[in-house]
Amino acid sequence: MIKKLALMGISLIVLVSCAKKEAKMQEEIVVVPEEEVVAKEDTIPPVEEVVKIPLELSRIHFDFDKYDIRLGDTKILEKNAEGLKAYPEVRARIEGHCDERGTNEYNLALGEKRAAAARDYLIRLGIEKERISVISFGEENPLVPGHNESAWAKNRRAEFAVLK
Repeated sequence: MIKKLALMGISLIVLVSCAKKEAKMQEEIVVVPEEEVVAKEDTIPPVEEVVKIPLELSRIHFDFDKYDIRLGDTKILEKNAEGLKAYPEVRARIEGHCDERGTNEYNLALGEKRAAAARDYLIRLGIEKERISVISFGEENPLVPGHNESAWAKNRRAEFAVLK
């Protein structure tokens, strides 16, 4: 009997000594102060304000995967140049657009080339380079929704915004 009691006592001591103790972890919440991000004045691009004046500049269109000015669109650009000459205090932004075919990167580059081609044509017509800026929207702002040639042809364009 003493052997049994001694064996039970030793077993109890072994079990108690092997029991896991939960380590209490304290969660420490660290508040990191936010740093105020201030851009240098010379890195902030000027905001161009779209102006409402009686000058309407018409859009032109492009052939698939091209940025050459089409023969029919030269008349539109000539009319746009006349309008800009009549309002020498305004600037124009030419926005290049593409249809949905092609990668985003390719369409952004193609839209830039389309806007630049229209700008260069206006410069040849006597509009000062400083008055014209270009931007590409690639395929991001379709004029016409659709997944067919008719919609794609309308979305391959350069649009003109009159700026202050």
